[in-house]
Amino acid sequence: MLIQKVTINELDSLTELFNLYRVFYNQKSDVNSARKFLTERILKEESVVFIALNGHESLGFVQLYPSFSSVSMQRSWVLNDLFVKETARGQGVGEKLMKTAIEFAKETGAKGVLLETAKDNTTAQRLYEKIGFIREGNYYYYFSN
Repeated sequence: MLIQKVTINELDSLTELFNLYRVFYNQKSDVNSARKFLTERILKEESVVFIALNGHESLGFVQLYPSFSSVSMQRSWVLNDLFVKETARGQGVGEKLMKTAIEFAKETGAKGVLLETAKDNTTAQRLYEKIGFIREGNYYYYFSN
């Protein structure tokens, strides 16, 4: 298995995975919009994406968005998306993608990697805690639309 940073050259493979990811979260399949969204993120350098490949088969991806802490005056990365194809689950793909994201954060001098997950997503929580993430209990999460 190869983990590599996505460029526009991997857009087709990433689009397939990203569409499956959105469908997993009960969104309507929309390959064209997914491709447009990803193209913009890549070309505008608004996110960093790593993809797991086995030969020509795409297995999963992780997408990071930059953030900054005014208090520490450091960059951090928000791990917004992690997805592994159903047929590739249980093979360590997610763990390798997560470790790549953490290493990338270190290489860019970031304070760390932040992520959120649903309370009932215990499978993901076990993975995050296994590789060293600590559940934050001192803050509340708010959202407005």
